[in-house]
Amino acid sequence: MNYTLIGFILYLICVLAVGLYTYRSNKSHKDFFLAGRRLNPWVVAFSERASGESAWLLLGLPGAAFASGLLELWTAVGCILGIIFYWYIIAKDLRNETEKYDAITLPNFFAEKFSKNDKILRVVSMLIIMFFFTFYLAAQFNGAGKVLNVTFDIPHIYGIIIGAVVIIIYTMMGGFFAVAWTDLIQGIIMICVLVVLPIVGLIELSEQGSSLTSSITAAGSEFSSVIGGATGWAAVAVVIGGLSWGLGYMGQPHLLTRFMAIKDPEKIKTSRKIAIVWAIPAFFGAIMIGLIGLALYGQGHFSDVEKIMPHLTTSLLPAWLAGIFISGAIAAMMSTADSQLLVITSSVIEDFYHQTLGKNVTEKTLLNLSRIITIVVGVAAFVISITSKELIFSLVSYAWAGLGSSFGPALLLMLKWKKTTKQGVLAGMLTGSITTIVWSNIPVLDEFITVRFSSFVLAFIAVIIVSLITSKNNNSSVRQAEV
Repeated sequence: MNYTLIGFILYLICVLAVGLYTYRSNKSHKDFFLAGRRLNPWVVAFSERASGESAWLLLGLPGAAFASGLLELWTAVGCILGIIFYWYIIAKDLRNETEKYDAITLPNFFAEKFSKNDKILRVVSMLIIMFFFTFYLAAQFNGAGKVLNVTFDIPHIYGIIIGAVVIIIYTMMGGFFAVAWTDLIQGIIMICVLVVLPIVGLIELSEQGSSLTSSITAAGSEFSSVIGGATGWAAVAVVIGGLSWGLGYMGQPHLLTRFMAIKDPEKIKTSRKIAIVWAIPAFFGAIMIGLIGLALYGQGHFSDVEKIMPHLTTSLLPAWLAGIFISGAIAAMMSTADSQLLVITSSVIEDFYHQTLGKNVTEKTLLNLSRIITIVVGVAAFVISITSKELIFSLVSYAWAGLGSSFGPALLLMLKWKKTTKQGVLAGMLTGSITTIVWSNIPVLDEFITVRFSSFVLAFIAVIIVSLITSKNNNSSVRQAEV
C-alpha cells in the first residue's frame, strides 16, 4: 500500500472540502475577494505566511542553497527582516486606510486615496499585477509538477494539470474564505516540513559519521563562504542581492490583502507575533534542507537542484510521514497560487470591469463573473507553466522584483509621507515595472547589482521627486482657484 499517495489524496480531499464548505459564505464579490474583513488573527497570520512563501521556499530556496551554499543565508535574513518591517510599519495603517476608502483591492486603494474613481491608477495597477503575477502563478504550477514527478513518478505535465485543477476549483468555489482557511492548514504543514526534515537530515549525517560543517567545508570554499568566495564589489553585491528579497514584501498584493481582511485592526499585534515566529525557523529550515542535500549527495547529483526537498523527504522519512510532507510542498504552491489567482481576478472584476468601466450589475452577477475570470486566468497560467523553461527561483525572483518595486515604494510613502501625490505614485509604479523588465534582460546590470534592489530604489526616488514637483504645482493650482 502506498501510504505517501494516500496521505496526498487525503490532503487534496481536505482542501476541496474547504472550498465546498465556504461556497455559501460568499454573498457578494466583496466576500469573495476579502472575506468581508472578518478573519481572525490566527487565520490572517498563517494565511499571510503560507501565501508569502510559495514553491520558492520549499523547492527554490533549498535548491539555491544546494547549488550555492552558505551565501543563501543572506536571502533568509533579508526575507525575515522584510517580514518584520512590513508587519510593523505597513499592516495596521493599510487595514485602517483601506476600510476608510472602502477599498477591497490594492489598485482600488490607490485610486480612491487621491481622487474618486481614478481610472489611470486603476488600469496601470491592474496591468502590472496581471503581467508579473502570470510568471509567479506559472512558477507555482510548475512546482506542483516537479514534486509529483519526484514523489509518484507522474510525468511533469500531468503533475502541473493536477495542481492547477485543484487550485482553480477551490478558489473558484470558496474565494477568499477558502483561500484563507486552506492557508491555515497549509501553513501548519509547511512549518512542520521546514523544521522536522532538517532535523532528520542532521541525524542521517551523524549516523554516517559526518557533520554538516565538515561536509560543506569539504565541498569547497565557494560553498562554505557566506559571500561565495567573492571579493570586492562582487562580495558586496552578493550581500545586497540576498538582503534585497526583504524589500519585495511591501509590494505583494496577495500578501497585503491579508492585512486588509483582518476583523479587528488591534488584533494585528497577535497576527504579527505568529507570523514572525513562523518565519524564522521556516527560512533557516529551507536553507538547511539545501545544505544537508549538498552534504549527503554532493554537487552534480541532480539535473534539477529544485527537486532536493521532495527527494530528501521520500528518502529519509517513513512513507506515511512523507505523504503528509509532500502535501506540505504542494501546500506551499497552492497557498500562493490561489492567492495570486484571486488577486488577478479581483483586479479584473473590481478595478477594471466594475470601477473603470462603471458596470453596475447585481452582486450575484459580479460574483459569477469573478468565478469565470478565476477559471480563465488559471488556464492562461497553466499554458505558461508548461512552456516555461525557467527555474522556479528565477521566475519568482523576477515577479517579486516587479511587484515589490512597482507597489512597495508607492504604498510605503502613501501611508507615511503626506506629500505623496497621484503623479508620484504613478511614476513609482511605472519606474519599478519598467526597470525590472529592462534590468533583468541586461545581464551585466544584474551582475553588477540585483534588479530586486535597483528597481526598488529607483522607484522610491521616482515617487519622491515627482511628488515634490507635482505637489508644488497642485498647491499653485489650488491658490489660483481660490483667487
